[in-house]
Amino acid sequence: MTGEGQEERAMAEPEPSERNEDPRETERFDATTDWWEPEGSQRALHDINPVRLAWLEARLGGLEGKRVLDVGAGGGLLAEAMARRGAQVLGIDTARQALQAAKLHAMEAELADIDYRLGTVEDLAEEAQRGDITPFDAVTCMEMVEHTPRPASVVAAVATLLRDGGDACFSTINRTPRAYALAILGAEYVLGLLPRGTHRYERLVRPSELTRWTRDSGLALEEVRGLGYNPFSRKAWLKRDASVNYLAHFRKG
Repeated sequence: MTGEGQEERAMAEPEPSERNEDPRETERFDATTDWWEPEGSQRALHDINPVRLAWLEARLGGLEGKRVLDVGAGGGLLAEAMARRGAQVLGIDTARQALQAAKLHAMEAELADIDYRLGTVEDLAEEAQRGDITPFDAVTCMEMVEHTPRPASVVAAVATLLRDGGDACFSTINRTPRAYALAILGAEYVLGLLPRGTHRYERLVRPSELTRWTRDSGLALEEVRGLGYNPFSRKAWLKRDASVNYLAHFRKG
């Protein structure tokens, strides 16, 4: 199924719970035990992390002194990298064991400007609406929206948590036949870069969909860039082609 029919299927998929969380996805990430092993199951994340970090620094005009929320922090690879660049980082996730790995690694590294909380971004947005949380300078949401039942809800919560003029940065996988061939069949079933079943094609997000959700939430598009990755050389780079992996930057107000 392709085109609008595929989009309707993705948006109408039955929800596993009222909370915007798929327990199967949470269990999958909680089962990961080697977040910080460069040669382990998350080696592709280790390989692309420097490129993601450099792109974020460029788009945000540096990270020094910025208050940043990292949504879907997992084991903390990006959150910790941003903290090392001078940001004050709060990482959130619904995967308890993944966050425990992130907390332990940050403690061992003696990083003071980083904290982690268990929960959804919608939970945090409710606190912000009550005035219990100061809005953030930037929110990052990397490789997360394709794992949630209602991605538009995530985008709306991200917008709520940003100060006026703040920046939202996403990365995800496009819903195209090429992405299916490379990011699912190739990465998961042929090369074994990720566990099989990590990504579901119907949940992949097109840039047009992400842009519509952000526009509805008061965020304006600043840039979309493709993210290339060679699993053999283990090199990652930015490019124009966004037909597989891509990064997107939006600004509030």
